[in-house]
Amino acid sequence: MNEPGARLGSDTASHGTFAPKLFTVLREGYGPGRLRADALAGLTVAIVALPLSMAIAIASGATPAAGLFTAIIGGFLVSALGGSRHQIGGPAGAFIVLIAATIDQHGFDGLVLATLVAGAILIAIGLLRLGTYIKYIPHPVLVGFTAGIAIIIFASQIRDLLGLTLPGKEPAALLPKLQALWQALPTVNPAAMALSALTIGVILGLRRWRPGWPGLLIAVALAAALVFLLNLPVETIGSRFGGIPNSLPAPHLPAFSLEKLVAVLPAAVSIAILGGIESLLSAVVADGMTGRRHRSNTELVAQGAANIGASLFGGICVTGTIARTATNVRAGGQTPVAGMLHALFVLLFMLVAAPLASYIPLAALAGVLAVVAWNMAEKAAFIAILRHSRADSVVLLATFLLVIFEDLMVGIGVGVVLGSLIFMHRMANVVTVEAGMDPALVDDDDMSEPAETEKVRNGNGDTFRYRISGPLFFGASMSVATVLDRTGPFPARIVLDLSDVPFADSSAAVALRAMVDKAIRHDARVEILGATAPVRRVLGHEGIDETLVRFRDA
Repeated sequence: MNEPGARLGSDTASHGTFAPKLFTVLREGYGPGRLRADALAGLTVAIVALPLSMAIAIASGATPAAGLFTAIIGGFLVSALGGSRHQIGGPAGAFIVLIAATIDQHGFDGLVLATLVAGAILIAIGLLRLGTYIKYIPHPVLVGFTAGIAIIIFASQIRDLLGLTLPGKEPAALLPKLQALWQALPTVNPAAMALSALTIGVILGLRRWRPGWPGLLIAVALAAALVFLLNLPVETIGSRFGGIPNSLPAPHLPAFSLEKLVAVLPAAVSIAILGGIESLLSAVVADGMTGRRHRSNTELVAQGAANIGASLFGGICVTGTIARTATNVRAGGQTPVAGMLHALFVLLFMLVAAPLASYIPLAALAGVLAVVAWNMAEKAAFIAILRHSRADSVVLLATFLLVIFEDLMVGIGVGVVLGSLIFMHRMANVVTVEAGMDPALVDDDDMSEPAETEKVRNGNGDTFRYRISGPLFFGASMSVATVLDRTGPFPARIVLDLSDVPFADSSAAVALRAMVDKAIRHDARVEILGATAPVRRVLGHEGIDETLVRFRDA
């Protein structure tokens, strides 16, 4: 989630909303030229995904094999069933904290069950066409969440970056973790620290001078070769996990009971929400790079199927991944076949090179994730928000700090609520009532003098005319009610010009009804001018109809 200003996209409006993009591509015609382009892109992405999938799984508290199974099964299903031509699915860094917490609380079987349930939730969200609503998450929330996750990912890798030895289990919470790591500093392993520094240096160096080369794979392979040739005393995949298997396991259901299901349900909901946000944001990034449009609800259904599939093979959470998706686009991938081939290439690498993976040092994989964390943090966007908007800064910092010190879903939830409140406040200030009074002054004493209002003379006596502009919703209803309530001595006629009101909600309609009732009690006639049909319907629900007022066109 590292694309500043990206907006989550929308579905096509056609009846084929749930048709995978693969079907669209096959109907267009799929020939050897496209296959060559997709095969090259798929191979390029697989080279990136191979070390990254293992690193993310290890950082999450799972085995490297679980990360590979996720990339293979989940990645294949995301591309085969998804609503984007270029989406690449697999394990993602944003899930590290959530997966680690779930494994810590419920064990690996609990994570697998939560992933399966999350898949079912994502399918339901997609089928109910709720994917388009995810786009309303404010940008400061996304930036704060991403920056917080980046901090947590980096902190989780300090142990392996320095080769530290802890007397017990590494704490999950950030402050206790840092305290434990500080106390373990005397156990630093110079060889591990050198390997992690070498890995980071090779990745950054190749990115600058040879950007077309597979920097992640080269760095990890070089570190593994040094471990093998020099017999360095560092932890490797083989020493901690016993290596990786050279075949896929048989699919099987996780351990299941009603009690276990209830226990993992909160984690499943968190996985589903985070997976939906991450995958749709990744699809939008691909749209921006290619000019295409994805089908958001189809994408969510595919993400759900991919999570169910990965869980059946002992994998972890699946989502669309921005870095790998962008790599696919830059490598020339044209259709979902590139993503499907990427999964098959990862499978081939696992079958052929499984024994060699035992020599991969954990310090090298920690170096890979350190670079990932640095790239994830939207540093420029973070600073820009702090500089330019005090209100958005509150949302940003609240999300960022809660993600780091409390819980990532709490951070997202509080950020969305704060962002919504700020948005409503801004929208309420947009609403104006042309009656010579500032509608923002809603806390004045009820006994204060009525404001000056615009008076228009006609043959039947005084007419007070109010022109309301902007959306009439509950956030603005008190401001509008305050102005309307200060009419002073009632005239013979009151005209409410709603020509510039695009919509109204029930709270605003209640405020207008109170004004109408008060006017009628003072024998005043009320006319409503220029109200649109939707606005009239809302007013009608509160009894503001032709029996009480007269409606006229503008």
